[in-house]
Amino acid sequence: MAKTTIRDINLHGQRTLVRVDFNVPLDEKDGKMVITDETRIRETIPTLDFLIKQGAKVILTSHLGRPKGKVDPKQSLRPVAERLAEILGTDVAFVDDCVGEKAEKVVANMQPGQVVLLENVRFYSEEEKNDPAFAAKLAKLADVYVNDAFGTAHRAHASTEGVAHLVKTTAIGFLMEKELKFLGEEISAPKKPFVVIIGGAKVSDKINVIDALLEKADSILIGGAMAYTFNLALGKKIGKSLSEPDAIGTAKAALEKAKAKGVKFLLPIDDVIVESIDFKARTATPAKTTEVNAGVPDGWLGADIGPKTVELYQSEIAKAKTILWNGPMGVFEVKELAKGTFAIAEAVGANRDAVSIIGGGDSVKAVKRSGQSDKVTFISTGGGASLEFLEGKILPGVAIIADKK
Repeated sequence: MAKTTIRDINLHGQRTLVRVDFNVPLDEKDGKMVITDETRIRETIPTLDFLIKQGAKVILTSHLGRPKGKVDPKQSLRPVAERLAEILGTDVAFVDDCVGEKAEKVVANMQPGQVVLLENVRFYSEEEKNDPAFAAKLAKLADVYVNDAFGTAHRAHASTEGVAHLVKTTAIGFLMEKELKFLGEEISAPKKPFVVIIGGAKVSDKINVIDALLEKADSILIGGAMAYTFNLALGKKIGKSLSEPDAIGTAKAALEKAKAKGVKFLLPIDDVIVESIDFKARTATPAKTTEVNAGVPDGWLGADIGPKTVELYQSEIAKAKTILWNGPMGVFEVKELAKGTFAIAEAVGANRDAVSIIGGGDSVKAVKRSGQSDKVTFISTGGGASLEFLEGKILPGVAIIADKK
């Protein structure tokens, strides 16, 4: 059932509490916290522009980092308020609390079209506990509740789920609407051929997604360290490559299901291997390529897909009408080990006939670093939320929003 959106409700003069995801990376420079990636801020701008033009009193609430219920100046949203004001081209008042008398007083004095950002909601431990009394304090600020934070929608917290029980009018913003469209509608009935690219470290993290997508995909292309668990299941030699021996049964079950469903389940046919990686320095020992059938030698580990695998995967991607990519093909943070991931990004970007969806997390970073982000159809802002949604799980932050009438 489609959810009520901000287009569907009267917003003028309404105190509109908007749950956004401003959990942006910050670095300390010259004693000041500086935003190093403002993607999540920019993704909310269409929603905020609309609310301002409709004359809503826009009250923004978000978490940042993991302060564990304690005030931490280094995890304050104040730098976000400053940058948001510059991007929006309007004043953004900052309140150094998210509930209580101070917040209530500022909200009471707001005029239509004004914007306020409240302090980090996770400075209160009650937020993650979804404490009803804390949710009531948030609700006291609102006539309307809007959830535009897909990245936290899989968490039943006070600001994502609890408060929505207590506010009469609820809706989703434009970013949430896009996430539900592409990860929901486009994937539930994909144009064929539907090619799924799954990477990352652990089969156990993604097996539920793989299982769900085996019902719809024409091809599944596996990369990243998880490939070595599949190789273990097939009796291949993997050296000291990262793997999950406990998940061998799970990997075998996925391979058997793919065969039964007639889904092309492709594993790497060659690997880029190294003797060691320094993750802190982002360097590795000299790399070489080996055939998967020959195995990874003792003392070496797989770190990227090889050129023959790239060619194999590129041919599948070129035929696709729908592409879903979640997880890198290797240790793309190290320049010498990024070729496979970047080549896949380029192949996805080159297929302009396909709906291409990048499903959150490291694959988003990889697509951006490869320079392909403007060539794909949609980049999800959700990491864990994307995975749970693709698995078919109900997201509490979505379920609680009123259905469209």
